[in-house]
Amino acid sequence: MIYMMLVPRRNNFDLFDDFFGDDIFTKRSSNLMKTDIREKKDKYVIEMDLPGYEKENINISLDNEYLVITGKVVREDNSDEDDRYVHQERFYGECSRKFYVGDEITDQDISAEFKNGILKIEIPKKEEQIKDNIPKQIEIK
Repeated sequence: MIYMMLVPRRNNFDLFDDFFGDDIFTKRSSNLMKTDIREKKDKYVIEMDLPGYEKENINISLDNEYLVITGKVVREDNSDEDDRYVHQERFYGECSRKFYVGDEITDQDISAEFKNGILKIEIPKKEEQIKDNIPKQIEIK
């Protein structure tokens, strides 16, 4: 009889490294909310990978000169009480990122779109605007 292992293996197996290299002991956020920021002539474009997120669970706000993006992934537990995970990499929970945008940008200036697991945010380049310290929500289209 042949058994298949569902645990990923590396060529140089080291129990100590496998244990302390686990996500419990390292920052998981390095694999979450991966972001590219491009500068164009008249705007900045932020593209963020959010696979597995639902649009309703993504929140974008402007708070004290920072663009704040938070996302939440809800876990559906389809396992039986006899099930036992031997390896788990999928993320469930909440995470966030902040980007400094300055005091010239308002919530009306920012546009956002979520399509195929990618959040795209466009922020125009501005000369000057009135500062508003009240956090504003930004609609995702």
